[in-house]
Amino acid sequence: CTVIFTRLATRDLHKPISILFCNLAVSDLFTSFSGFWISMLFITNPDITIFGSKDMLAPYALYTASILSTIYNLVSIGIERYLAVAESMRARFRVARNHSIAVVFINWVLAFFLGCLPLMGWNCLHAERSSSVLYSPFCVNYLVFIAIPNVVAAFIVPLFTYLRIIIILRKRKLRMQACGQATGTYRSAETQVARTSISIWLLALVSYAPFFAGVIFDATNQRCHTDLYPGAYIFRNCTATLITLTCLGNPVLYTLRLRALGAKLRALRCLPANRVRACAI
Repeated sequence: CTVIFTRLATRDLHKPISILFCNLAVSDLFTSFSGFWISMLFITNPDITIFGSKDMLAPYALYTASILSTIYNLVSIGIERYLAVAESMRARFRVARNHSIAVVFINWVLAFFLGCLPLMGWNCLHAERSSSVLYSPFCVNYLVFIAIPNVVAAFIVPLFTYLRIIIILRKRKLRMQACGQATGTYRSAETQVARTSISIWLLALVSYAPFFAGVIFDATNQRCHTDLYPGAYIFRNCTATLITLTCLGNPVLYTLRLRALGAKLRALRCLPANRVRACAI
Protein backbone atom coordinates (compact mmCIF):
# COMPACT_ATOMS: atom_id res chain seq x y z
CA CYS A 1 0.00 0.00 0.00
CA THR A 2 2.91 2.34 0.73
CA VAL A 3 4.37 1.73 -2.73
CA ILE A 4 0.99 2.29 -4.40
CA PHE A 5 0.30 5.50 -2.47
CA THR A 6 3.78 6.92 -3.09
CA ARG A 7 3.79 6.21 -6.82
CA LEU A 8 0.29 7.55 -7.36
CA ALA A 9 0.82 10.70 -5.30
CA THR A 10 4.21 11.67 -6.74
CA ARG A 11 4.07 13.19 -10.21
CA ASP A 12 7.66 12.47 -11.23
CA LEU A 13 6.96 8.75 -10.77
CA HIS A 14 4.25 8.67 -13.45
CA LYS A 15 6.43 6.77 -15.91
CA PRO A 16 5.85 3.55 -17.88
CA ILE A 17 8.01 1.47 -15.55
CA SER A 18 6.41 3.11 -12.51
CA ILE A 19 2.98 2.02 -13.73
CA LEU A 20 4.24 -1.57 -13.89
CA PHE A 21 5.75 -1.29 -10.40
CA CYS A 22 2.48 0.07 -9.03
CA ASN A 23 0.52 -2.70 -10.71
CA LEU A 24 2.91 -5.26 -9.25
CA ALA A 25 2.14 -3.85 -5.81
CA VAL A 26 -1.59 -4.15 -6.55
CA SER A 27 -1.09 -7.80 -7.54
CA ASP A 28 0.81 -8.45 -4.31
CA LEU A 29 -1.97 -6.75 -2.36
CA PHE A 30 -4.59 -9.01 -3.96
CA THR A 31 -2.43 -12.05 -3.25
CA SER A 32 -2.17 -11.12 0.41
CA PHE A 33 -5.90 -10.42 0.62
CA SER A 34 -6.88 -13.73 -0.96
CA GLY A 35 -4.37 -15.59 1.22
CA PHE A 36 -5.91 -13.96 4.29
CA TRP A 37 -9.36 -15.04 3.04
CA ILE A 38 -8.18 -18.66 2.73
CA SER A 39 -6.60 -18.47 6.20
CA MET A 40 -9.88 -17.28 7.72
CA LEU A 41 -11.71 -20.16 6.06
CA PHE A 42 -9.15 -22.56 7.52
CA ILE A 43 -9.66 -21.09 11.00
CA THR A 44 -13.46 -21.27 10.84
CA ASN A 45 -13.78 -24.61 9.02
CA PRO A 46 -10.50 -26.49 8.44
CA ASP A 47 -12.15 -29.46 6.72
CA ILE A 48 -13.19 -27.51 3.62
CA THR A 49 -9.58 -26.44 2.99
CA ILE A 50 -8.46 -30.08 3.18
CA PHE A 51 -11.25 -32.06 1.56
CA GLY A 52 -12.53 -29.27 -0.69
CA SER A 53 -15.82 -27.44 -0.94
CA LYS A 54 -17.71 -25.11 -3.23
CA ASP A 55 -16.89 -22.31 -0.80
CA MET A 56 -13.18 -22.68 -1.67
CA LEU A 57 -13.61 -22.00 -5.40
CA ALA A 58 -13.87 -18.21 -5.12
CA PRO A 59 -10.88 -17.61 -2.77
CA TYR A 60 -8.71 -20.09 -4.68
CA ALA A 61 -9.71 -18.44 -7.98
CA LEU A 62 -8.76 -14.98 -6.66
CA TYR A 63 -5.52 -16.39 -5.25
CA THR A 64 -4.64 -17.97 -8.60
CA ALA A 65 -5.50 -14.81 -10.54
CA SER A 66 -3.35 -12.71 -8.20
CA ILE A 67 -0.34 -15.01 -8.54
CA LEU A 68 -0.72 -15.08 -12.33
CA SER A 69 -0.94 -11.29 -12.42
CA THR A 70 2.27 -11.08 -10.36
CA ILE A 71 4.06 -13.42 -12.77
CA TYR A 72 2.87 -11.47 -15.82
CA ASN A 73 3.98 -8.22 -14.18
CA LEU A 74 7.45 -9.61 -13.49
CA VAL A 75 7.73 -10.68 -17.12
CA SER A 76 6.46 -7.28 -18.31
CA ILE A 77 8.96 -5.42 -16.13
CA GLY A 78 11.83 -7.50 -17.54
CA ILE A 79 10.73 -6.80 -21.13
CA GLU A 80 10.27 -3.08 -20.43
CA ARG A 81 13.75 -2.84 -18.93
CA TYR A 82 15.21 -4.60 -21.95
CA LEU A 83 13.45 -2.21 -24.36
CA ALA A 84 14.62 0.76 -22.31
CA VAL A 85 18.27 -0.33 -22.29
CA ALA A 86 18.61 -1.78 -25.80
CA GLU A 87 19.51 1.22 -27.93
CA SER A 88 18.69 -0.44 -31.27
CA MET A 89 15.25 -1.47 -30.03
CA ARG A 90 14.65 1.91 -28.45
CA ALA A 91 15.31 3.64 -31.76
CA ARG A 92 12.48 1.67 -33.36
CA PHE A 93 10.04 1.44 -30.47
CA ARG A 94 9.79 3.59 -27.37
CA VAL A 95 7.71 2.35 -24.47
CA ALA A 96 5.11 5.00 -23.61
CA ARG A 97 2.69 5.38 -20.74
CA ASN A 98 -0.22 4.17 -22.88
CA HIS A 99 1.70 0.98 -23.69
CA SER A 100 2.21 0.23 -19.99
CA ILE A 101 -1.48 0.85 -19.26
CA ALA A 102 -2.43 -1.52 -22.10
CA VAL A 103 -0.03 -4.17 -20.78
CA VAL A 104 -1.52 -3.84 -17.29
CA PHE A 105 -5.03 -4.25 -18.68
CA ILE A 106 -4.07 -7.31 -20.74
CA ASN A 107 -2.26 -8.87 -17.77
CA TRP A 108 -5.29 -8.58 -15.51
CA VAL A 109 -7.74 -9.81 -18.15
CA LEU A 110 -5.58 -12.86 -18.87
CA ALA A 111 -4.94 -13.53 -15.16
CA PHE A 112 -8.62 -13.32 -14.22
CA PHE A 113 -9.70 -15.40 -17.21
CA LEU A 114 -7.28 -18.23 -16.40
CA GLY A 115 -7.78 -17.91 -12.65
CA CYS A 116 -11.58 -18.00 -12.85
CA LEU A 117 -11.82 -21.05 -15.12
CA PRO A 118 -12.81 -23.22 -12.11
CA LEU A 119 -15.70 -20.84 -11.43
CA MET A 120 -16.80 -21.32 -15.05
CA GLY A 121 -17.02 -25.08 -14.66
CA TRP A 122 -13.48 -26.48 -14.77
CA ASN A 123 -13.58 -27.92 -11.26
CA CYS A 124 -13.83 -31.35 -9.64
CA LEU A 125 -16.72 -30.89 -7.23
CA HIS A 126 -18.39 -33.96 -8.75
CA ALA A 127 -15.29 -35.83 -9.94
CA GLU A 128 -13.28 -36.82 -6.89
CA ARG A 129 -10.87 -39.05 -8.81
CA SER A 130 -9.49 -36.09 -10.77
CA SER A 131 -9.55 -33.72 -7.80
CA SER A 132 -6.35 -32.18 -6.47
CA VAL A 133 -5.25 -33.38 -3.05
CA LEU A 134 -3.58 -30.14 -2.00
CA TYR A 135 -6.00 -27.67 -3.64
CA SER A 136 -9.32 -29.48 -3.77
CA PRO A 137 -11.81 -28.91 -5.48
CA PHE A 138 -9.43 -27.78 -8.24
CA CYS A 139 -8.74 -30.43 -10.87
CA VAL A 140 -5.22 -31.77 -11.28
CA ASN A 141 -5.24 -31.17 -15.04
CA TYR A 142 -6.24 -27.53 -14.45
CA LEU A 143 -3.33 -27.00 -12.04
CA VAL A 144 -0.91 -28.57 -14.52
CA PHE A 145 -2.35 -26.40 -17.30
CA ILE A 146 -1.87 -23.27 -15.18
CA ALA A 147 1.41 -24.01 -13.41
CA ILE A 148 3.75 -25.42 -16.06
CA PRO A 149 3.58 -22.73 -18.81
CA ASN A 150 3.41 -19.81 -16.38
CA VAL A 151 6.26 -20.99 -14.16
CA VAL A 152 8.38 -21.64 -17.26
CA ALA A 153 7.58 -18.13 -18.53
CA ALA A 154 8.45 -16.64 -15.13
CA PHE A 155 11.93 -18.21 -15.33
CA ILE A 156 12.80 -18.15 -19.05
CA VAL A 157 11.66 -14.65 -20.07
CA PRO A 158 13.40 -12.75 -17.23
CA LEU A 159 16.50 -14.89 -17.80
CA PHE A 160 16.65 -13.82 -21.45
CA THR A 161 15.85 -10.15 -20.85
CA TYR A 162 18.23 -9.54 -17.95
CA LEU A 163 21.07 -11.45 -19.56
CA ARG A 164 20.60 -9.36 -22.71
CA ILE A 165 20.65 -6.19 -20.61
CA ILE A 166 23.92 -7.23 -18.93
CA ILE A 167 25.46 -8.12 -22.32
CA ILE A 168 24.41 -4.77 -23.83
CA LEU A 169 25.85 -2.82 -20.89
CA ARG A 170 29.11 -4.77 -21.06
CA LYS A 171 29.45 -4.11 -24.81
CA ARG A 172 28.90 -0.41 -24.24
CA LYS A 173 31.49 -0.42 -21.45
CA LEU A 174 34.06 -2.09 -23.71
CA ARG A 175 33.24 0.39 -26.48
CA MET A 176 33.78 3.30 -24.09
CA GLN A 177 37.08 1.81 -22.90
CA ALA A 178 38.25 1.47 -26.50
CA CYS A 179 37.52 5.17 -27.02
CA GLY A 180 39.44 6.08 -23.87
CA GLN A 181 36.38 7.40 -22.05
CA ALA A 182 35.27 6.86 -18.45
CA THR A 183 33.16 3.77 -17.87
CA GLY A 184 32.21 4.17 -14.23
CA THR A 185 28.55 4.75 -15.03
CA TYR A 186 28.25 1.63 -17.18
CA ARG A 187 30.18 -0.45 -14.64
CA SER A 188 27.82 0.72 -11.89
CA ALA A 189 24.75 0.06 -14.04
CA GLU A 190 26.00 -3.40 -14.97
CA THR A 191 26.62 -4.28 -11.32
CA GLN A 192 23.21 -3.00 -10.26
CA VAL A 193 21.38 -4.91 -13.00
CA ALA A 194 23.32 -8.09 -12.21
CA ARG A 195 22.45 -7.83 -8.51
CA THR A 196 18.81 -7.13 -9.29
CA SER A 197 18.52 -10.05 -11.71
CA ILE A 198 20.14 -12.42 -9.20
CA SER A 199 17.71 -11.21 -6.53
CA ILE A 200 14.78 -11.74 -8.90
CA TRP A 201 15.90 -15.27 -9.64
CA LEU A 202 16.44 -16.17 -6.00
CA LEU A 203 13.10 -14.70 -4.93
CA ALA A 204 11.21 -16.45 -7.74
CA LEU A 205 13.05 -19.73 -7.13
CA VAL A 206 12.36 -19.74 -3.39
CA SER A 207 8.72 -18.70 -3.85
CA TYR A 208 7.37 -20.57 -6.86
CA ALA A 209 9.54 -23.70 -7.05
CA PRO A 210 7.82 -25.33 -4.01
CA PHE A 211 4.40 -24.56 -5.49
CA PHE A 212 5.49 -26.09 -8.80
CA ALA A 213 6.80 -29.14 -6.94
CA GLY A 214 3.46 -29.42 -5.15
CA VAL A 215 1.60 -29.44 -8.48
CA ILE A 216 3.89 -32.17 -9.81
CA PHE A 217 3.33 -34.15 -6.61
CA ASP A 218 -0.42 -33.65 -7.01
CA ALA A 219 -0.31 -34.96 -10.57
CA THR A 220 1.67 -38.09 -9.66
CA ASN A 221 0.03 -38.82 -6.33
CA GLN A 222 -2.49 -41.67 -6.05
CA ARG A 223 -3.22 -41.52 -2.31
CA CYS A 224 -6.23 -39.95 -0.61
CA HIS A 225 -6.40 -36.94 1.71
CA THR A 226 -6.28 -38.84 4.98
CA ASP A 227 -3.12 -40.73 3.99
CA LEU A 228 -1.25 -37.46 3.40
CA TYR A 229 -2.46 -35.64 6.48
CA PRO A 230 -0.78 -33.66 8.04
CA GLY A 231 2.59 -33.58 6.24
CA ALA A 232 1.35 -32.61 2.77
CA TYR A 233 -0.80 -29.82 4.14
CA ILE A 234 2.04 -28.42 6.23
CA PHE A 235 4.03 -28.27 2.99
CA ARG A 236 1.11 -26.49 1.30
CA ASN A 237 0.93 -23.92 4.10
CA CYS A 238 4.68 -23.31 3.87
CA THR A 239 4.32 -22.78 0.13
CA ALA A 240 1.60 -20.19 0.72
CA THR A 241 3.81 -18.48 3.30
CA LEU A 242 6.68 -18.23 0.80
CA ILE A 243 4.38 -16.69 -1.80
CA THR A 244 3.22 -14.16 0.79
CA LEU A 245 6.83 -13.31 1.62
CA THR A 246 7.32 -12.65 -2.10
CA CYS A 247 4.61 -10.01 -1.84
CA LEU A 248 6.73 -8.34 0.86
CA GLY A 249 9.98 -8.78 -1.07
CA ASN A 250 8.78 -7.35 -4.40
CA PRO A 251 8.30 -3.76 -3.16
CA VAL A 252 11.74 -3.80 -1.54
CA LEU A 253 13.37 -5.33 -4.59
CA TYR A 254 11.81 -3.13 -7.24
CA THR A 255 11.80 0.12 -5.27
CA LEU A 256 15.56 -0.43 -4.82
CA ARG A 257 16.17 3.05 -3.38
CA LEU A 258 14.68 2.80 0.10
CA ARG A 259 16.14 6.17 1.11
CA ALA A 260 14.53 7.84 -1.90
CA LEU A 261 11.22 6.19 -1.00
CA GLY A 262 11.54 7.49 2.55
CA ALA A 263 12.33 10.97 1.24
CA LYS A 264 9.21 10.88 -0.95
CA LEU A 265 7.09 9.87 2.02
CA ARG A 266 8.56 12.65 4.17
CA ALA A 267 7.91 15.15 1.37
CA LEU A 268 4.31 13.99 1.08
CA ARG A 269 3.90 14.26 4.85
CA CYS A 270 5.19 17.82 4.80
CA LEU A 271 2.73 18.92 2.10
CA PRO A 272 -0.19 19.56 4.50
CA ALA A 273 2.06 21.56 6.85
CA ASN A 274 3.33 23.71 3.96
CA ARG A 275 -0.20 24.35 2.81
CA VAL A 276 -1.22 25.46 6.31
CA ARG A 277 1.73 27.86 6.47
CA ALA A 278 0.91 29.25 3.02
CA CYS A 279 -2.71 29.82 4.05
CA ALA A 280 -1.58 31.52 7.27
CA ILE A 281 0.70 33.88 5.33
